[in-house]
Amino acid sequence: MFSANKKSLLLYSLLTAALLAAAVILSLWGGEEEAVSTAGSAAVPAAASDWGLSFPTEGQPPVGNASPADLAKYGAYYLGDTSQKVIYLTFDCGYENGYTEQILDALKKHNAPAAFFVVGHMIESAPDIVCRMAEEGHVVGNHTFHHPDMSSISRQSAFQEELDSLASLYRQTTGKTLSHFYRPPQGKYSEENLKQAQALGYKTIFWSLAYVDWNTDKQPTAEQAYAKLLPRIHDGAIVLLHSTSRTNAEILDELLTRWEGMGYTFRSLEELPRST
Repeated sequence: MFSANKKSLLLYSLLTAALLAAAVILSLWGGEEEAVSTAGSAAVPAAASDWGLSFPTEGQPPVGNASPADLAKYGAYYLGDTSQKVIYLTFDCGYENGYTEQILDALKKHNAPAAFFVVGHMIESAPDIVCRMAEEGHVVGNHTFHHPDMSSISRQSAFQEELDSLASLYRQTTGKTLSHFYRPPQGKYSEENLKQAQALGYKTIFWSLAYVDWNTDKQPTAEQAYAKLLPRIHDGAIVLLHSTSRTNAEILDELLTRWEGMGYTFRSLEELPRST
């Protein structure tokens, strides 16, 4: 028989192991949800960090855990032109879940340009959809080939291989050159990562508005999505949505209509203000 102390220790160990396992599973695809930090804007972290935001004032641009000016030194953005009522739509595409064409239909209806950050699996498994993205004038960006934690990669050659292999597959599939916009998987980055991407000619794109839309087994309702995406929209917003989300596909037409009703127009990442 176990003593009380041994039973407590065993229960604590089992609980710790379960929590660690859950954290690992969530980190695979869940890192790009709305990360909300309570800290104010700071310099770009030298060590690995998760992209995070705080929203001190509704309807105003949030504060990132690195400032626009500090990010601009490395050709990185989380905001666009905050002097105008414009929105930059971006979608992360880890795989095709049956909703991307409905999303493309809504974008076409509103004549709204977007950026799709794809990984190798998306190109390999849904080449026709990726070709459609390009043919309809959308930016197709680099989300790496394998979707690893890029902040753990220190060698420039290994970092470059993740981006180059994706760009090569895209060219083979579409006959086009992949755009030089890069989004770090799970929003994990460091100062060295920004330098590595910049050295390869990429602009690193974070986001200023997102919500928890990535969990395909627990999709938000339309009302829950609107409650996050309408009051927090702001001038120059770079919006992150996931193309794997059923909710996003179902609400996008109405969401764009509502944003247009608030006076917003949509711009491509190609029209981002120039970093200084």
